[in-house]
Amino acid sequence: MKMTKSTAVVSAILITLAAISLMSACSKKAEVASGGGAQGVSGKLIVYTSMKESLISDLKAEFVKQNPGVDMDYQSAGAGSLMAKIAAERESGRIMADIIWTSEVPDFFKMKADGILIQYKPKGIDQILNPLEGAEDYFVPARLGTLGIVYNTTQVTKAPTSWRDLLGSEFKGAFSIADPALSGTSFVSVALLKEKFSDSFFRDIRANGATIGKGSGQVIDDTASGELAGCLGVDYITFDKIDKGATLAIAYPPEVLLIPSPVAILKDTQSIAAAQQFVDFMLTKEAQQIIANNGTLPTRRDVTVPSKYNLPKVDDAVANSIKIDYISMMSEREDRIASFKAIMQK
Repeated sequence: MKMTKSTAVVSAILITLAAISLMSACSKKAEVASGGGAQGVSGKLIVYTSMKESLISDLKAEFVKQNPGVDMDYQSAGAGSLMAKIAAERESGRIMADIIWTSEVPDFFKMKADGILIQYKPKGIDQILNPLEGAEDYFVPARLGTLGIVYNTTQVTKAPTSWRDLLGSEFKGAFSIADPALSGTSFVSVALLKEKFSDSFFRDIRANGATIGKGSGQVIDDTASGELAGCLGVDYITFDKIDKGATLAIAYPPEVLLIPSPVAILKDTQSIAAAQQFVDFMLTKEAQQIIANNGTLPTRRDVTVPSKYNLPKVDDAVANSIKIDYISMMSEREDRIASFKAIMQK
């Protein structure tokens, strides 16, 4: 069949349009993969998180405001419960969440090793302080949780300045650490203290009557009620109690217990653009300010932490934090817990 001049022109136009469409699609794909962020994203986004309800709801409100096309939902529960849910969903064929955000750093290294996270370098990562090594862009800290010596101000009138202050008479028989077998945060804290001071630290506080408590929230409740003079306590849980009138304070010795809270994209996501946009959002100044306003350290230096919390400066906290190999810590979990309990339950 002989091609006429008009059909040749039409064919040329169609080929040109197809090429433009392909180039546009490739350009958008490259932008998303490189952390450029997708503007005007839409779709369903499900976040699994261990963060407190007030924090994640505040973040959701701001994220949806900035991304009205995204239908975001979240499930807030303990990290252990969320990991069990993810394991069950993997068995059934598909993880339902797009995003996972907790404070259990070892879980993220395990998920990375299991191949259930997507590698993604978010926009704004150069603006944050990142104390994690070996993440390889599979996860990034969205906040920096801290633990310190929480004490009842009616029983301990002088703020502790050192971990050795726990050997004083004010804390004799009245200091507790949450069970590391029940609390992932407590497990990491115990591992950090052992890394810095060895098991001798636990032997010394045990000799002064220190005990193993239950959950991270319970030991703070017992300190607020006066049953304990002090405990190893999480920042935002303590501040929530103080806001409600508890006679508590938190002191930070020079060797800081800093636990990053990573955020990551799960590989089964059906909303990759929205998931990437959420991770980008979590590193923005707006999101980081919401995190700081909820009583924990942001990862950005240019965010103001309310003075009422008396938290250490972000730079100082990162510089003075106790460092640890999370992968080794994860593989030695059971032995570390058993060793701690053997000392503390004598």
